[in-house]
Amino acid sequence: MDIDELADTFELLGDWEERYRYLIELGRKLEPMPDEEKDDAHKVRGCMSQVWLAHTVHDGAQKTLAFRGDSDAHIVRGLIALLLGLTSGKTPQEILDMDIAAAFTRLGLEQHISMNRRNGFYAMVERIKQMAATAAA
Repeated sequence: MDIDELADTFELLGDWEERYRYLIELGRKLEPMPDEEKDDAHKVRGCMSQVWLAHTVHDGAQKTLAFRGDSDAHIVRGLIALLLGLTSGKTPQEILDMDIAAAFTRLGLEQHISMNRRNGFYAMVERIKQMAATAAA
């Protein structure tokens, strides 16, 4: 999933009620996160909902990261799915160079997601960037 695909899909959906349903559907399609990873070490601080993020580093010709995440809130699970779709399978440097805030704005989420959810989203972005920075080191 890339930002152009997402932007096209969001544009086709039209109104925000349909876009919220799409986000919720993305969240439903998330791979289940193992219960043992739903702990304090994987919990994202700064989110009103419970949010957990974990990753695996895949070594190969180029090191890439694969992310897992979950939340107890449907819309937030959708935001996690969106974020993981943009970042999973990328190299640490690609993730660090990615302007996720611009993608968030391009999709119109900046204006249509509550302030608390927006803050939580950026807390998730920060956690993913930290994981990428650690993997890059």
